[in-house]
Parts: sequence; structure tokens; C-alpha cells
Amino acid sequence: MAITAGAGQRQGAGAPTTTAEADPAPAVRHGGIPSSRAGGGPGQGRPRRRSPIAVARLVRLFRYVLARYWATTQGQLRLARAVCLLLGAGLVVLIAVAATGLSTTWDAIQHRAAPRTVAATQLNLALNDMDAQAANILLSSGDSGTGKGRLDESYSKASGFYRDAQQTISRSLRTLGAASEGDKATEDTVVALTDDFAHYQELIGRALENDGHPDGKDAARADYRMATDLLAQQLLPQARQLVDANSAVYESEYEAARSDLSVQLVTEAILGMMLLVALVVLQVRLARSFRRVFNPALLAATLCAVVAVVCGSRLLTVSEEQLKIARHDSFDSVVALSRSKAIGYDANADESRFLLDASRRDLYEKSFLNKSQQLYGLEGASLSTYDAKLGETWSAYQRDHSDEQFTGEYRRELDNITFAGERDAAEKTVEAYAIYQKDDRAFRQLITEGRLQEATVFCIGWASDTSNAHFGIWMKALDQVTAINAAHHETAIVTGRDAIGVQAPLAAGALLLAAGLLVLGLRPRLAEFH
Repeated sequence: MAITAGAGQRQGAGAPTTTAEADPAPAVRHGGIPSSRAGGGPGQGRPRRRSPIAVARLVRLFRYVLARYWATTQGQLRLARAVCLLLGAGLVVLIAVAATGLSTTWDAIQHRAAPRTVAATQLNLALNDMDAQAANILLSSGDSGTGKGRLDESYSKASGFYRDAQQTISRSLRTLGAASEGDKATEDTVVALTDDFAHYQELIGRALENDGHPDGKDAARADYRMATDLLAQQLLPQARQLVDANSAVYESEYEAARSDLSVQLVTEAILGMMLLVALVVLQVRLARSFRRVFNPALLAATLCAVVAVVCGSRLLTVSEEQLKIARHDSFDSVVALSRSKAIGYDANADESRFLLDASRRDLYEKSFLNKSQQLYGLEGASLSTYDAKLGETWSAYQRDHSDEQFTGEYRRELDNITFAGERDAAEKTVEAYAIYQKDDRAFRQLITEGRLQEATVFCIGWASDTSNAHFGIWMKALDQVTAINAAHHETAIVTGRDAIGVQAPLAAGALLLAAGLLVLGLRPRLAEFH
């Protein structure tokens, strides 16, 4: 006890302590845990949080700038100049990035996304057309169908259309094949479709060859039956898959560009407003410090900044607007109308198949009604009631365009009317479609009455009062609506590119001029301090 007390006295007297005394080991609780970690209030013994190095450096830099520049008028002017130049540089970089990104987007749309989707829709249409013309060739060649006489004009035209469709399919497959490189799923679809199309051509070729022999009529119909089954079960689903896949690529391009533009618009507005405020504040500071009403060079720089902000905003807003026109206002309609045209060709082919293959008439009649419902959907309608319901709902729509008693591809198009003349052209398409539907009932009535030759001529003939002629009028009206949307799609691309070529250089040039005027306007004032 005496030794302990002595040690305490010596320490209190200022005697040097040993290492053990200066840094004693912490007391240990049960379990060997230092009491300094276990006891005390919350957080006792925890390491203190320190500011990140980057934040600390920024704080020091900010303090240095205030101390170095804000204390004097000269320093304030230099600091204001630096801030304005930095904001202007940020706007230049933003406009350059936006212009480059938009140029890349328009290239992707014009040279890849849109052409590939169009090629896929053309493939889908041509497959239906080719199959319809194959049936018409067999019908017009004589009694492969239910008619007895050869229809030379129909045979010649059907053969020509068949070759055209064949070439379109081959060309579209090459385009899609080249475009699918790197996309395994799409590439596999193109390969499968190419193989199935080769098999389809083999079946049609065999059907046409058998049709040339007096005893080969039944074999020709059997070969055609297998070909059209292959078309329905393999080729058309694959073609529609390609349409959807390529349209999805276009949509992704659009969504990415729209997202970038939204961010760029907000950023441009913030930077532009900050630059204008900084220039105005600088002008006021100069007026107060140097007893001048305004600085001409700085005023000109402010006007240049206003021009730059307006041009930059114009670049971004026009691009956003034209992208929407290109993608949704026009191209969505192009795809929908191309799809409806392919469905129309397939429905027309069902009539020829109905004549050609009597053993499957129920199947082809149901298929025709199903395709009609896809185009102009009428709930609960059968072929016997379809025309009356179509007339009623169409009259209701013409009285009130918001009336929604029918659905289908034409409803989607009528709900997406955007351009001058588009509604009139779309309504003419539906009216031509209604005439074709009435022709179908007349065609089936002729068959019911046993007037098979008349039904064949009415179905595939080329006289002005035939179903085939009315089908041509319907398709021509449909092409006019498509052409309106396709033209506006191209115009949107041109307008979008023009905005890049005009607004971006104007904005960048105005900012560079503003920077030069700012430096020029402040130089005499700063020189007064030397």
C-alpha cells in the first residue's frame, strides 16, 4: 500500500511516468472484453466519422476562392467571368453531346430500324400474296378448282404477281438476314423461315407441275393444301415475329433517345438560366462599381447567350417532337396498315382456297371471318350478320368519332389520325372494305346455288364489277393511307436532321461569341486596377 501511494505522489509531483503508466491496458470485463467498449453511453469507443477527402478538398477550395477573389472588386469580376465561361462551356458540351446523339439516333432509324421493320412487313405481305396467287393460278388454269374453263387473263396476271411476291420475299430475307447478325434469336428465326420458305416453294412448284397433267388435279390440290398449312403454321408466325422484333428495336431506339432528351432539356434549362442570371448580375455589379449604365460588350454577350439558350432549347424540343412523329404518329400506323394489308391478302386467299379445296370449305370460311374480325372487329357477328353490323357501327362512328362499337386494325388507325388527309383516306379504306365484304356474300351465294364457274370468275376475274376488282380498290385506298404516314415519317427524319444542322451550330456559335464579348467587355474594367 505504501509503494502504491508513493507512486501516486511522485506522479502528482510531475515525475516522469513509465510507458505502462502513461498508456495503461484497459480494464477487462468478464469474457475478456475491454470495458471501454462495453460500458459508457451510446457510441463510446467508436471511430469518429471523417469527411471524404474529395468533400474536404472542395470545401478548402471554396474557402480559398472566397478569400482570394471575393474580397476585392477585381477578384469578384474575375470570379464572375470564370463562372460565366464555365457555364457557357457546359452548354457547348451539352449541345455537342445532344447533336451527336441525335444524329446517331436518326441514322439508326433511317438506315436500320425503319427499313428492317418495313422489310419484315413486306415479307409478311408477300407470303400471303404469293399463296393467294398460287391458288388463283390453280383456279384459272382450268378445273383444278370447281370452275371448268381456263381464265387466261387471270392466269397471266396471277403468274406475274406470284413471281413478284417471290422476288420480294427473297429480297426481304436477304435484308433481314444481314440485319440480324449479332442477334441470335432473330438470326435463328430468319434461318428457319428461309428453310421453310424453300420447302413451301417446293410444294407449290410440285402443285403447279401436277396441275399441268390431266390426272394430277387431285395431287395438285393436296400439294397446295400442305403448302398453305406450312404457310399458316410456320411461315406467317415467323414473319410476324420478325415484324415485332424489328419494331421493338425501333421502339428501344426511340425510348432511349426520348429519355436522353428529357434529361438534356432540364439540364439545358438550368445551365441556360444560370448563365443568363450570372450575366445580368455581372452587368448590375459593373454599373454600380464603375458608375456606368451598362457595358455594351456584356450586353451583347447576354443577347448572344439568350440566342444560344433559345436555339439549344429549339434543337431539343424539335427533336423530341419529330421523334414522336416518326415513331408513334406515323410509323405505328405504317406497321398497323401493312399488317392489315397482309391480313386482307390472306382473307382474299381464303376465298380462292374455298373454291379450290371443297373438303376444307368450313375451315376457310371460319378463317375468312376471323381475319375480317381482326380488321374490323364486331362482337358476336357471323358472316350472315357481319354486313348489317358493319353498316350500323360505321354510321355511328361517322356521327361520333369517339364511338367504340368496333375494334381491330382499322379502329387502331382511326384512333391514331394525325395528319391532314389521313382521316378521309382511312374512312375511304373502310368504305372500300365494306364493299368487298358484300362481294364475299355474293360470292358464297353463287357457290350455294351451284354456279361455280360464275363464282370463280367473280372471285378472280378482272372485270370492273368483280370481287377481285373491288379488292384492288380496297388495297389502293389502304396504300394511300400508308403513303401519307410513310411520307410524314420521312419528313420527320428530314426535319429532325435539319434541326441538328441549323440549331446546334447557331447555339454553339452564339455561345462562343458570348464568351469573346464577355472577355472583351471586362478587359478595360480589369485594366483599371493595374
